[in-house]
Amino acid sequence: MLAIIAPGQGSQTPGMLTAWIADPALEKLLAQWSSDIDLDLVRLGTTADADEIKDTANAQPLIVATSLLAAHALGVKDFSVTSGHSVGELTAAALCGAISNRDALKLVRARGIEMAKAAAQSPAGMSAILGGERSEVLAAIKSLGLVAANENGGGQIVAAGDLRALTTLATNPPAGARVRALPVAGAFHTSYMSSAITPLDALASSIATSTPSLPFISNKDGVAVTDGSDIVARIVNQIANPVRWDLCMDTFKTMGVTGVIELAPAGTLVGLLKRAAPEIESFALKSATDLDSAREFAGRHR
Repeated sequence: MLAIIAPGQGSQTPGMLTAWIADPALEKLLAQWSSDIDLDLVRLGTTADADEIKDTANAQPLIVATSLLAAHALGVKDFSVTSGHSVGELTAAALCGAISNRDALKLVRARGIEMAKAAAQSPAGMSAILGGERSEVLAAIKSLGLVAANENGGGQIVAAGDLRALTTLATNPPAGARVRALPVAGAFHTSYMSSAITPLDALASSIATSTPSLPFISNKDGVAVTDGSDIVARIVNQIANPVRWDLCMDTFKTMGVTGVIELAPAGTLVGLLKRAAPEIESFALKSATDLDSAREFAGRHR
């Protein structure tokens, strides 16, 4: 059984679309998406520097567009389940047919803008805590007034909140753990993002949804969702609520998934999967040069 999954914010790197749009058909598609959402995705994915693509308003649509472009190039249709981490859920919603690619990009464009506005209201950030006992890590996060914004499994929990508290956490980490600041511009998936929900919900209400062609595994609770409107509602509400990627991976195991392809910009989710569920074979589709190998991988798990 094959799952195709999509990464979230922080996975972007300068020039990550350069190899993909060497294919004129893919460049044309990306240019069309740029026009659809009034954002130059071609430039952002080829010549923009790290600071520009770290900006939430740019990073989120760029990541989703990259994943959708990779999925289009891959061309694998007969997979069994999909999911995405954080903003990657919008990619997954399009992959399962709950919404169109164009509407996924419209939503992520608005999501990025509104979350950037919310982030500008208070200085805050996110840090990954690697290792340590889960209970001790969660206790340390809570003691500093931070939030466990992402429980990613594989020994990784992401704390979010006040920058000073994150600095304190880094200088005095839980036993057996190390702390690494993430290249994001706000405390995502916490109450810091609450102001972004209303405008995104208003846009979402105008988006047509369809019955998905395959299950969508939700970040909220790891549940397999099969209703398009429920998928969109969950994605909107998830802006200010924690991501439980650990539960998504548990669901992959329960469903009997044997292989997972992570779409570009790939690597992070495959790394988590290798630690949390090594029995599931995985493939990171990082570049257009990986397409043939990815198709062969997919063929072994369909």
